[in-house]
Order: sequence, then structure tokens, then C-alpha cells
Amino acid sequence: IANQLFYVQRDPNTNTIICELNVNGKGQVDKDNPVHVYWIRYTEDESRKELGYIQRKFAYGIESKALANDQFELRFVSHKKLPLYLTRSEDDKKYHVYVTVNNKKIQVERIFLRIEGGSFWLPNVKYVEIKGVNTSTNALITERIKI
Repeated sequence: IANQLFYVQRDPNTNTIICELNVNGKGQVDKDNPVHVYWIRYTEDESRKELGYIQRKFAYGIESKALANDQFELRFVSHKKLPLYLTRSEDDKKYHVYVTVNNKKIQVERIFLRIEGGSFWLPNVKYVEIKGVNTSTNALITERIKI
């Protein structure tokens, strides 16, 4: 996926949520909506499908706030405590999403949600794993956050 920033997976669902850089026809980031979030439906025909209203407003939607120098603060609507940052990398000049977890800055590649029971409106999220690249060592890293 050309402009993929990272993806989100959860169990027990095999479908994947893609978070993609949202650009206009000139290749510029859409300042009002810099990240396009949608499903890849592996259980159907591997097609793309937009998030439904409830998913967008209460679960997997991303709220963004423009900062200086084409940087954006991103927060999932369902967990606003953890800010992510969309920034152009000095190394490859491409946009990536970064988060700081356990005092480590991570270039995010994958987020995994471990869900055990709960309900539609209040799933029991046991933990979140963030997988990516530790920006200080360039090593692959996985950090777990208990929710």
C-alpha cells in the first residue's frame, strides 16, 4: 500500500485497519485530514472498506491537530491518552508516525490490540503492542502497554 503509515490488528478479528497518509493530487498532505483510516477485509474478498460511523467516531477514527512544520498530533478517538506524531523523517524524507512508549521513541509500523471479552461498546482491551523501529538504535522493537 503506497502511502501506508502503519496498520492495526486485533484479535479475535483477522481484518486489518490501515492508516494511510492522505495526500491531494499534488502529493501534499491534507492538513485537515492527514490520515485516511480504512479496513482491509480479509474475511471477505480482501477489499478495502471505509470505517462505519460508529467505528470512525468511537473506535478507530483518528483526530488530528496541525503543529508547526507540517507535523501533526494524532490521537485515536478511543484512546486519547497516547499521542502519536505524524512527521517527515530527516532520513528518507517520507512521513512516518512516531510514538514514545517506555521512554523509547518508536517509528510505528504495527499496533496490535489484545481483546478478551467485554461488549460491543466496551471491549475488554488487555494490552496494546506497538511494533516499529527504535529511532535511537534503528533496531526493531515491540513495546507493550497495559490498558
